Amino acid sequence: MSDTIALPSEGLILPPGVIPTKQNAPTEAELATMDAIEKATQIPNPSGHKILCALVDVDDSFESGILKADETKRTEELTSPVLFVIKMGVSAYKDTERFPDGPWCAEGDFVLTRPYTGTRINIHGKEFRIINDDQVDGVVMDPRGISRV
Repeated sequence: MSDTIALPSEGLILPPGVIPTKQNAPTEAELATMDAIEKATQIPNPSGHKILCALVDVDDSFESGILKADETKRTEELTSPVLFVIKMGVSAYKDTERFPDGPWCAEGDFVLTRPYTGTRINIHGKEFRIINDDQVDGVVMDPRGISRV
């Protein structure tokens, strides 16, 4: 989580090198001024009741101070039950019969889900997940120390 950047205008924290997309697709003039990396790092807008989430970065070492192997870090990242909510689809939590108490989470929250939940996408080496709004099992304030059993 140390390599994140804050976007004060939107109150979101995103992984490095990732920029949020506009609600509407860029115009031809905007596309002409973007470089290839800027185009490729735009994150998708989730549709309907879907939620776009980022995987939470894992620590480089164990509590004992021993460094983790790259494969160990990748496995922990992929199986982590914690995701970071980046964007919500326009219909997320709008069904008042299914969600009578309102949304279960908000953009900028760390949420608990089942490992491997959702549609996995990769943008420049960083994995994101698109999950259903009803796949959120809880919200946590601080994801450090939470792991799959």
